[in-house]
Amino acid sequence: MAQSAKGPLRTRAPEPAPRPGLVQSLERGLAVIRAFDADHRELTLSDVARATGLTRATARRFLHTLVELGYMRSTGRLFALRSRILELGYAYLSSSTLPEVVESHLEALVAIVRESSSVSVLDGDEVVYVARVATRRIMTVAISIGTRFPAYATSMGRVLLAGQSDEWLSGYLASANLRRLTLYTVTDPDELRAELLQVRTQGWALVDEELEEGLRAIAAPIHDPGGRVIAAVNVSAPTGRCGADTMRSELVPPLLDTARRIEEDLRAVDGRRPSPPR
Repeated sequence: MAQSAKGPLRTRAPEPAPRPGLVQSLERGLAVIRAFDADHRELTLSDVARATGLTRATARRFLHTLVELGYMRSTGRLFALRSRILELGYAYLSSSTLPEVVESHLEALVAIVRESSSVSVLDGDEVVYVARVATRRIMTVAISIGTRFPAYATSMGRVLLAGQSDEWLSGYLASANLRRLTLYTVTDPDELRAELLQVRTQGWALVDEELEEGLRAIAAPIHDPGGRVIAAVNVSAPTGRCGADTMRSELVPPLLDTARRIEEDLRAVDGRRPSPPR
């Protein structure tokens, strides 16, 4: 077994037959990256082939691909990772904080208003739920993390759409399929544009039975440290229990305060996060 100055080189048995649904080339590429660690900062082609269980020819292709993409460098016989490899981990750090940050804030908001609250992000023309604290089931469609709804018919979607640039919004309104989901759903592009401009001005959205009859919801934007709208937080309630005027007067203030507190935490997290590699 090959030795390094700090310890033996890890070795892996040859890979078994591909499993259904597995992208074997990705698995092998990640295995090549993982062959390098603090004890083995530089490895030869033979070292990598031995550590991963790959043939020399296969290991060579992956190494040269990583060199070409800027994730690895080669000095003669030796290969080593470059700092750009940190981008892969930085993507996780950048994307994982939102659900972790908002959970406690949603719990506190729900304790105050005694209605369900959620956070979602915009994905194309849909909102995707990334966090939720529910008091009781109020919709015929169960909501869980990953649930998607058309953005135009939801309070959080209105906030997220309003946070986009005018150019993006014009493209969206020209191509969106604005289906009527209830008797109250706004389906006219010009009317929806006017609604979104009002949301942008007042800083929150109220959607009244447009997604589902009997359901009313309000939402506020969540901004990143640079001021960009990256998510939305809402409170939803049955129409029979919470009127529109009550929502505006009693639920909008704690909702806006919750959004502000989330933004403060995101700024604090951003200040502690390592800068992305250049």
